[in-house]
Amino acid sequence: MSEEHEELENINNEDHQEPQETITKVTGMYKDWFLDYASYVILERAVPAIEDGFKPVQRRIMHSMKDLDDGRYNKVANIVGHTMQYHPHGDASIADAMVQIGQKDLLIDTQGNWGNILTGDRAAASRYIEARISKFGLDVVYNPKITQWQQSYDGRRKEPVNLPVMFPLLLAQGGEGIAVGLSTKILPHNFIELIDASIKHLKGKRFTIVPDFPTAGIADFTNYNDGNRGGKVRVRAKISHHSKNTLAITEIPFSTTTQSLIDSILKANDKGKIKIKKIEDNTAAEVEILVHLPSGISPDKTIDALYAFTNCETSISPLGCVIEDSKPLFVGVTEMLRRSTDNTVQLLKSELEIKLGELEEQWHFASLERIFIENRIYRDIEEEETWDGVINAIDKGLQPHIKHLKRKITVDDITRLTEIRIKRISKFDIDKAQQKIDALEAQIAEVKHHLANLIVYAIAYFERLKKDYGEGKERKTEIRIFDDVDATKVVIRNTKLYVNREEGFIGTSLRRDEYVCDCSDIDDIIAFTKDGKMMVTKVDSKTFIGKDIIHVAVFKKKDKRTIYNLIYRDGKSGSSYVKRFAVTSMTRDRKYDLTNGNKASVVWYFSANPNGEAEVVSISLRQVGSIKKLKWDLDFADILIKARTSKGNLVTKYSIKRIELKEKGVSTLKPRKIWFDDTVQRLNVDGRGELIGEFRGEDRLLIINQSGVAKTIIPEITAHFDSDMIVLEKWIPKKPISAIYYNGEKELCYVKRFLIEQEGREESFITEHPKSQLEVVSTDWRPVAEVEFTKERGKDRKPNLKVNFEEFIDIKGISAMGNQLTKDKVKQIDLIESLPYDAPEEVHADELEVVDEEQVTAETSDTSEGKVKVELDPKPKTDTSTSKDDTESNPDVDDSGQASLF
Repeated sequence: MSEEHEELENINNEDHQEPQETITKVTGMYKDWFLDYASYVILERAVPAIEDGFKPVQRRIMHSMKDLDDGRYNKVANIVGHTMQYHPHGDASIADAMVQIGQKDLLIDTQGNWGNILTGDRAAASRYIEARISKFGLDVVYNPKITQWQQSYDGRRKEPVNLPVMFPLLLAQGGEGIAVGLSTKILPHNFIELIDASIKHLKGKRFTIVPDFPTAGIADFTNYNDGNRGGKVRVRAKISHHSKNTLAITEIPFSTTTQSLIDSILKANDKGKIKIKKIEDNTAAEVEILVHLPSGISPDKTIDALYAFTNCETSISPLGCVIEDSKPLFVGVTEMLRRSTDNTVQLLKSELEIKLGELEEQWHFASLERIFIENRIYRDIEEEETWDGVINAIDKGLQPHIKHLKRKITVDDITRLTEIRIKRISKFDIDKAQQKIDALEAQIAEVKHHLANLIVYAIAYFERLKKDYGEGKERKTEIRIFDDVDATKVVIRNTKLYVNREEGFIGTSLRRDEYVCDCSDIDDIIAFTKDGKMMVTKVDSKTFIGKDIIHVAVFKKKDKRTIYNLIYRDGKSGSSYVKRFAVTSMTRDRKYDLTNGNKASVVWYFSANPNGEAEVVSISLRQVGSIKKLKWDLDFADILIKARTSKGNLVTKYSIKRIELKEKGVSTLKPRKIWFDDTVQRLNVDGRGELIGEFRGEDRLLIINQSGVAKTIIPEITAHFDSDMIVLEKWIPKKPISAIYYNGEKELCYVKRFLIEQEGREESFITEHPKSQLEVVSTDWRPVAEVEFTKERGKDRKPNLKVNFEEFIDIKGISAMGNQLTKDKVKQIDLIESLPYDAPEEVHADELEVVDEEQVTAETSDTSEGKVKVELDPKPKTDTSTSKDDTESNPDVDDSGQASLF
């Protein structure tokens, strides 16, 4: 019993023992399993091969379609099922990959609802849609004779290692994939441009290719970087003026859809970045999104705001990664095209060599057949009783006639001769046989010529592809260099700014305090205080600036036209100084001292002038001692504009009693010179492009479009222009516009001269008939046109007619039809040299006694996070200081209006 008890006790102890922890190392698992998985995803799923441009699933789809091809459409579901014999994954991934190929409209001829890349609508179920290989696909993708084969995943079938694609297909279709540890994003390029680039490469010339997107749009490829890592493509929607308060989006950026675009616009509207009334989506075969704006909202600024705050502008980062020799290779699109073209040349060579071998075999047997029949060698086998005897007899009979053959006769050749039927021998025609041999010899000579001139043959091959399949494949995406959109200039001012001057706070939440202006939540605010301090800060709900705020406004970066006029006292009892300066930029949230830096300095007078106005102020001194002159006027136009850090000019060493505004100022800055940069289709003041003119506040631009529409606009930097614009110049109101147009209703040409009657309004000066069109238009004072007539059958051509617009017709209203030009049929109308005219001379900016914007100086500050760099003159010109006799007094304070008196 004791032994049993002891045994039972041991069993109980074993049951209560804690299990020992075991440590399993995963190093080997990670090294082997994960690496195998990563390699599989990279090589077999996500990244295309450089040889044919296909991912494995795409290659298997195209191979399956060739298996099933009989010239008729096949249901996609059948193709997907057939592809599963080669592809070890589900049907969904195969169907999605096939839809993507079909939507690119290159290799697959589709039938049914294959979805819409513009709207993002999905394709119908695979059982409802059909497909077959396109003619282009059959031409460039398949050739079993030069295809290398391998076993499928289950060993039951053979599939191609790579398809013999003789075209830069990867660049034409583009490709995108995310693998383990790497990804690829190759953008689609234009079919015709790829062929042209391949031809240039074969000719040894340099070439450049840039993407072309199926959704069209406008793109800036300045930083494309040849499609390598680190490159960037900016793509914009094409937006135009549909009507006065309506914008039309007719093309969208690549990688977006109409729905995602509309969602981004509504989101920006909800955030207050833009202001719209409603959106209509009329997209069908082509994109048409109408954006309706509330009255009073600038369409041009809204276009820029759409680019700045919505998906109307997107950035795409390309990354060229392909598989070569079972390894990932990072390569640019130029090198991809070179390798693809060189591979095409090698495939063409292989095709020619195989064809040459086949033709030579045909020639060899045709020659043997003729010898065999013509010389009646078949009779030599009549007495032979064995097969070997038959072979030897035929061989012996052929020997005297085979000296011209290109290779030795084999047993197989003789065997084929024995298989010739008696019927064929009886109907054998020697002349036809010789013609066949001659034709084969010509084909052999041609193939040999192609092999000897392989590059020329390859160039002809690409030219044939362009001729046969290039129609309708012209570039869709417009190439343009974009001008950067300053978000602060186009954002809708969606909040209100308030100020508590006494306590020194500004912000959007101080609704009980003084209203300043409307602003946006991305604006910077500039504020000045009575003690001569200045600060720029971001809009916030409540920000402390400093007590006794004298001026608050939205700050404009790099604004050289806003000039601040300032008179201040240096220290508690020091002299008073006057200065004029611009604030173009500075470090945010840093206080700047506008005085000489001494304690108890105070601002006597301050004004902010958006166009550099220089007012006249009256300065009064306090009666102290024997001061003779107690009051005089100071004209700010006499003060040079200097840097913000300058001390200023001495006003008086005595105490000032008060300063009063005597006369409002006029601008002391020159008229703005405005240029038009045709590359980006935008106005600028930086000297880029063609100089349009010098503009003062009331001046406007004249715009005339090919559609026969004329209008005048204020020359704002944010202005957008239609693609059919033919006239852009400074508008001179009294200068007539002369035009000849074809009246579609009358089917005759008419001449008219008119003036713009309503500023800022679009007006058509040709009839509304759909066939009416503008022939010529001129804004010269005395233009002349030459009319060439159509030659009538059996008659001499009428001599050209010269039309002096000034004599032909008087100036009439813009809506007048005009005078009939001629009843004869007109072939062509051209403007020729205008007649001389002494136009009224305009006073140029160089002759005005005003300050040039480039002379406006300021200081520089470092750029860091939350800071902006300033490009200003650190050494402003010094001006002679002038002193006047005066006395000191406490100032009167007036915070209202543009000028502030203290």
